[in-house]
Amino acid sequence: MASLYDCSVSTELLSGMRLARAAIARGELAVIPTDTVYGLAADAFQPRAVQRLLDAKGRTRQSPPPVLIPGSPTLDALAVGIPASARDLVDAFWPGGLTLILRATPSLAWDLGETGGTVALRMPNDPIALELLADTGPLAVSSANLTGQPAAATAHQALDMLGDSVTVYLDGGERADAVASTIVDATRPDGTLRVVRHGAVSEERLREVVGELLLPAPGDAASGTPAPGSPGASTSGPGA
Repeated sequence: MASLYDCSVSTELLSGMRLARAAIARGELAVIPTDTVYGLAADAFQPRAVQRLLDAKGRTRQSPPPVLIPGSPTLDALAVGIPASARDLVDAFWPGGLTLILRATPSLAWDLGETGGTVALRMPNDPIALELLADTGPLAVSSANLTGQPAAATAHQALDMLGDSVTVYLDGGERADAVASTIVDATRPDGTLRVVRHGAVSEERLREVVGELLLPAPGDAASGTPAPGSPGASTSGPGA
């Protein structure tokens, strides 16, 4: 049976974090607060756990989840061929609401789904999420909702949708804005970038950092829909 812990209460925070770490280590799921929306989290290096995440949301392997990381040093362990423009965005907006699609390190022993050799990475700006990531390492994290439903802005909303498919819910309070992260494709060999989903970081702010290296977004980006085949692509609010 799923358990929910109010992280504003110190004793519940300690218990909830301990049980969330243990659940993730066993290949189970946890719902965690992030700086954007609530996220459904699994160990990124346990394929069965990632499949459990996809099953809980009602998604297929064609919609692989993004990966949350504890800091920019992890970036170089998980991705290769990172353009200078992407590093400039990391310096400007991490931790925060920016997800970067990069070329995944080929030797990594994971299976996030049909990624086409890419991975979507983000460092969240939330103390609970960062503390958990510091203990668990990279987590596959998608928005905590069923496919076709709005992303959860509270742990209780996530519980109503996901129920006992999740072992531990960490309640970090309401995400007042409940805006998912902006997703930028940084896999182009010429170092140019393209927004594939608008979100927490505006295109104007991105352009202030990288200028004309940010190409015009596809026509569907303004609607919040990622490009087909992008990591995290989903009609239900893809990544946290």
